[in-house]
Amino acid sequence: MRQAHYPWVSDIYQKGIDSKIATFTNAVPDYKTFDLTHIKDARWVVMMDNEVIGWATLSPASSRHIYRGVAEVSIYIHPDHQNEGVGKLLMRHLISESEKLGIWTLVAGVISKNIKSVKFHLDCGFRIVGIRERIGQMDTGEWMDVTWMEKRSLTVGI
Repeated sequence: MRQAHYPWVSDIYQKGIDSKIATFTNAVPDYKTFDLTHIKDARWVVMMDNEVIGWATLSPASSRHIYRGVAEVSIYIHPDHQNEGVGKLLMRHLISESEKLGIWTLVAGVISKNIKSVKFHLDCGFRIVGIRERIGQMDTGEWMDVTWMEKRSLTVGI
């Protein structure tokens, strides 16, 4: 992912925000903020007809050294291209590349109402490690549960 992709990335991110089940974020960050909070070598896009139709990133799960090999997954697909295999393509690439970066555990906090995302992560080899009940409040005031999921590398940190 390059800065030139960010207009498309931010548009897709906004569509996720608007869905009210993809993220607790209520505003797309500017590129500088996005750049500071995502691992530089762990950002990818899928393009079709010279436009970004999906993106994936990894963010550090913690600033503590002992968790240096744990990263949080973000994958967003343009609504017009969901259920076309774009997400699975990105996830397979993300998993492979994360291991090259020394990541031993991928984590995902999925709003539990987002059943498609929970199923997607399960289908990609993640497991549910817990549900945090009423952990986040949407800007509408609605409390949401988060399904906490993880995928442990079979090659890194074993």
